[in-house]
Amino acid sequence: MSPDQRTRPRRGRPVGRPIPKGRQVDPAALAEVRALLGDLPRRRDLLIECLHRIQDAHGHLSARHLTALAAELRLAMAEVYEVATFYEHFDVVKEGDEAPPSVTVRVCESISCALAGSEALRAQLAARLGPGVRVLPASCIGRCDHAPAVKVGHAPVHAATVERVEEAVAGGRTTPEPAPYVGYTEYRAAGGYELLRSCVAGARTAEEVAATVLASGLRGLGGAGFPSGRKWEFVRREPKPRVVVLNADEGEPGTFKDRFLLESDPHRVLEGLLLAAWVVEAEDVFLYVRDEYARARQVLAECVAALEAAPPCPLPRLHLRRGAGAYICGEETALIESVEGKRGEPRLRPPYPAQVGVFGRPTLVHNVETVYWLREILERGAEAFAGAGVRGHKGKRLFSVSGRVARPGVYAAPAGVTARELIEEYAGGMAPGHRFYGYLPGGASGGILPAELGDLPLDFDALAPYGCFIGSAAIVVLSDRDRARDAALNLMRFFAHESCGKCTPCRVGTAKAVELLEAAEWDVPLLEELSRTMMDASICGLGQAAPNPVRSVLRYFPQELAR
Repeated sequence: MSPDQRTRPRRGRPVGRPIPKGRQVDPAALAEVRALLGDLPRRRDLLIECLHRIQDAHGHLSARHLTALAAELRLAMAEVYEVATFYEHFDVVKEGDEAPPSVTVRVCESISCALAGSEALRAQLAARLGPGVRVLPASCIGRCDHAPAVKVGHAPVHAATVERVEEAVAGGRTTPEPAPYVGYTEYRAAGGYELLRSCVAGARTAEEVAATVLASGLRGLGGAGFPSGRKWEFVRREPKPRVVVLNADEGEPGTFKDRFLLESDPHRVLEGLLLAAWVVEAEDVFLYVRDEYARARQVLAECVAALEAAPPCPLPRLHLRRGAGAYICGEETALIESVEGKRGEPRLRPPYPAQVGVFGRPTLVHNVETVYWLREILERGAEAFAGAGVRGHKGKRLFSVSGRVARPGVYAAPAGVTARELIEEYAGGMAPGHRFYGYLPGGASGGILPAELGDLPLDFDALAPYGCFIGSAAIVVLSDRDRARDAALNLMRFFAHESCGKCTPCRVGTAKAVELLEAAEWDVPLLEELSRTMMDASICGLGQAAPNPVRSVLRYFPQELAR
């Protein structure tokens, strides 16, 4: 376009004066954004990190700041806006609208917290807290062992009551309090990073390490259960440069094991992650942590700084990424999109991340617990780890146990342990006054089983004949005071809220399923048809697995189909 065309008169504008296009940048807002970004590189993949800095400073994202950010990053306003509006924890305020209150209280309403009375708690808080505080429902915040869980800003309130939340708000406690963890010096003194150092120095080959892990039976412990050693093989076949990603976006209701590991023994997680990166010869490692885990993210930042200040051996480049409130980013391709600073929407596969992942590079994505076990496997041997299982299953794993038990928590147990054993031998039995009625063997998407099937081994493949799966090993226990149909409705509301909306079967199917489940009497034929459609046509695991709790109720709790 020529200069004459750009200054052509339009609607009476004088010749020679440029015609403004789009929203104009406020110089003051631009200066504020630049000050907040500091020395952060102005790159497209850091868009979410930039948005967090503005949100943290101002409590919301105003139109003037979004416009300034778009100009600073040389992005179209639409690119910035579509990302900012996708994530739950970004508060986009349109021009002319009021900014939200300075304090936000989020009350978890997912299954474990719902059993503990979070719905009534939210109503009480909304009535009691002042006008300077807003009270919002929240999806699972990963503190199911302290239900009902609440967050005041980024600070968790465990076993929340109105009084405890009021105290946190009055005290201005909006950031998590420090808690002890195994630090770098302590970890090194106990032999930490010696395995990594020796491998890098040539004591073992990458092929030997991969073979040991494959023989141990270690599988992905975030839900999919793909053999870890096989994953390494696929990535190693692809050309360099390669990438490794730590998936710490643990958002499955009932699951909190990854948070426990990151907040207590983070260097063991990091050593396992760096071992995997060494095997696949990755140059970059991304640590993606959900926004709900503010303390875990703080701990990882401290650990990475300590590790880089005194590295035990040459390290790949380490990058810490912060989620923004989207369960879908637990799906590995949606997570990759978010790492790149985009909306967290799943990619169509193939190609798979091992072929085309972060920035188009071959990418290995690992769950926190998966890499946590690597040091033990390589130090003690594949046979020792595999032999820890029971009933013909290999290895051990961490179970998140919550709901109607006396001692909710994270428990290390043999693969193949039963729900009844977890309740009675680990979690202190049922809560006083409650009788075992049913359980979720794999979090929100793993289905629901009755107490009569409480002696099934909990491991991959063992639950498939019963229409369920172990997933992330989140065991939520129901009692005779609960109903499976109510649990299924709670879970479907979660899926409807967390659907990214990319595909119609999931976007429309979850919303329609909520309507059907709210009815006094369930329309069984329509629910079955809807479930089949969602399972067959959804493009990712969210829509494909969302019907599992409903199908479980239809199969095992027929007495509950009518109120």
